[in-house]
Amino acid sequence: MASQWFNQASKKISRFTGGAVCFGLAIASVLGWLASGPIFRYSDTWQLVMNTGTSIVAFLMVFLIQNSQSRDTEAIQIKLDELIRATEGARNTLLGLEELDPEVLARLRDKYTELAERAKNPHDKAVTVDGVEKVAVEEVVQQPAAPLGSPATSG
Repeated sequence: MASQWFNQASKKISRFTGGAVCFGLAIASVLGWLASGPIFRYSDTWQLVMNTGTSIVAFLMVFLIQNSQSRDTEAIQIKLDELIRATEGARNTLLGLEELDPEVLARLRDKYTELAERAKNPHDKAVTVDGVEKVAVEEVVQQPAAPLGSPATSG
């Protein structure tokens, strides 16, 4: 129940805080604070009001931004998984890559980066007509991690 309430509230607040009205309110607040400086003789309390207010807003926004990005990332991942699953010729072994260890993901990224570079060379016969060599994802995933400091992990 609390989680559902938080998700709904964070969606609404994220939409509002990402809009022009909220930005305008923030600018008006800063200008109002600056204009009030001479009235309060630029006192420590005057400065503390702005410092405290911005700290509280920044602290709360961290949680809203993280919630929003996590939700967006999850939705994008589901959509990508569905595209891979539904595309004829796509390798279903790529489904769920986000669950792999960072070292395995780095090896896969390196392999695909190498293939992208090779695909730019029209004379490279190891790259197929469509510009992508069949990557043995299972081999990369099952390959043991290279020791730290080896050429495979530097870069």
